[in-house]
Amino acid sequence: MSKVIDERISFFDRNIVSDFLYKWGMVLTVFVLVALFWLASDNFLNLPNIINILRSIAIVTVIGIAVSVSLVVGGFDLSVGSTASLANVLVMSMFVWYGLSPVAAITVTLLLCLLVGLFNAFLITVLKIPDMLATLGSLFIVQGVAMTWSRGGSITENMVLPDGNIAEGVIPPSFSVLGQIPVIVIIMLIVTVIAQLALSFTRHGRRLYAIGSNAEAARLSGIPINRYRVAAYLISSVLAGLGGILLASRIGSAQVNAGSSYLMDAVAAAWIGFSLAGSGKPNALGTLVGAVILGVLQNGLVMISVPYYAMDIIKGLVLAIALAITYIQRR
Repeated sequence: MSKVIDERISFFDRNIVSDFLYKWGMVLTVFVLVALFWLASDNFLNLPNIINILRSIAIVTVIGIAVSVSLVVGGFDLSVGSTASLANVLVMSMFVWYGLSPVAAITVTLLLCLLVGLFNAFLITVLKIPDMLATLGSLFIVQGVAMTWSRGGSITENMVLPDGNIAEGVIPPSFSVLGQIPVIVIIMLIVTVIAQLALSFTRHGRRLYAIGSNAEAARLSGIPINRYRVAAYLISSVLAGLGGILLASRIGSAQVNAGSSYLMDAVAAAWIGFSLAGSGKPNALGTLVGAVILGVLQNGLVMISVPYYAMDIIKGLVLAIALAITYIQRR
């Protein structure tokens, strides 16, 4: 009898550990990484370094939430990196080439980014191309548009225009503030909170989740599936555009394909977010935690002087281990 009781207690304990790791394994990973890098480098938890980490994860988080919104409806927007690059060159050109005000430049840029979302939605809902393939095609198209618009080069103040004249437009100081601490972090938190609340506590958010869970059942229940898919890709493009605008403000210029390098980190952050609190679905808070893991890991590896060519190996291994701890006991 005592043996049976011991086995039941042991099984019960294993379930508690398994549930805890499934729900909070990624948060635990953050604390473990911070502790390890703090022990390895005394400067890791210094205020300037913490500011660097926060600044670096802000753009990844915003673009990652763009990916998460597309994942909610069962899609996958691979064009977010290119859309960020397009927004990067558009907003800077509005200042340097056309002398627009910050409000006008940002508004025009976001409206043009909406066209990317409309194009993706057309491919997916009208032409019935699978989401991943459709957005993979738009990735190259938007990337080409961004490079063509910038004429394959950077956009900076006092640049030489194709006609040989010097660009007279300037980057307004008020725009540059967007990419600095604390404004960029505040924007990141506002986007995260709004997205989390909208997805979790509104009728439209629940409908988006229903479509991603079972599109046919959602259709039979009267939910206009195509309308919500269009909305999801429009939101995804706007958020990716916002990420590109923040990037432009942060670096003070437009670089060729600057946003493309954020694609994989944004995708990783979005997928990592599935495990937060055991949700098992895309969510904004989880995406933020995923971005924090990536930011802490990247910064910590630099702090302990890991060669740049080995960083991706270590990042991949750490993420694989963290995901294994979270998911392996749920099989």
